[in-house]
Amino acid sequence: MAIAESELILNQDGSIYHLNLKPEHLAKTVIIVGDPDRVERVTKYFDTVDYIINKREFHTQTGTYKGKKITVLSTGIGTDNIDIVFNELDALVNIDFEKREVKKDHTSLNIIRVGTSGALQPEIPIDSFVVSELAIGFDSLLHFYDSKEIQFPQISEPLMKHLDWDKDKSTPYVVSFDKKLGRHMQSEQTIKGFTITNVGFYGPQGRVLRLVTSDEQLNEKLASFSYADKKITNLEMETSGIYGMAKLLGHRAVSMNAMIANRATGQFSKDSKKTVDRLIQYTLDKIVSYTD
Repeated sequence: MAIAESELILNQDGSIYHLNLKPEHLAKTVIIVGDPDRVERVTKYFDTVDYIINKREFHTQTGTYKGKKITVLSTGIGTDNIDIVFNELDALVNIDFEKREVKKDHTSLNIIRVGTSGALQPEIPIDSFVVSELAIGFDSLLHFYDSKEIQFPQISEPLMKHLDWDKDKSTPYVVSFDKKLGRHMQSEQTIKGFTITNVGFYGPQGRVLRLVTSDEQLNEKLASFSYADKKITNLEMETSGIYGMAKLLGHRAVSMNAMIANRATGQFSKDSKKTVDRLIQYTLDKIVSYTD
């Protein structure tokens, strides 16, 4: 049955609504970044750039790096944008836009986030790289989907007890990276991550400027929690949505995090742009050597 026009929204040129992309614009390997300006910081290393398409905060460039076709796409900040990006990326490869029907043969994308983050443990060095093996979502995105089978309540339930979780906040959920892709992206240069995704940058991550937070000890509680000898490593704003949506839609995803801040020590990177560029180059070279 055809998908209604109100559900699958296409622009007049036949491109998907928000991303403004057509299927031919997309590679099967996608690097996602939050900041639109970071797209060109990735593609400056490319051999060729074949497509450049911009709409709102969603900036896309597709080209080749060492013979590998790659799309680089900015998502903006937050899991609400991740919901848009992942549904539309999936539609580009798994829905026939002319017939408005789901294709019989499923296509899986490799999706790699390259982002910045703040460490929670004092021993995690500034300017290091964390590959998130698990993500804890303090957002509510996955609760709007039939997603129980991909969650790990054996982790989220003791975490809520440890935090004395407020019933008025969204129930945390835990999801994992794609093991094959994620383990390929790891090396002696990276730290294994147990990542918190929160819904804001200031209060939700324990930052206080003028507003008092509801739990002044939240970050200390997070840092002291452990599961199977794993401690929570870092805070950011997208990874749980990335992992959840990827698994539900049948794609492979991993989140690469540049530690430009350490919340436990109060330090901030002296040259965060250099750190992000190192992570970009590391990620690109790892992508080239990955085989499905």
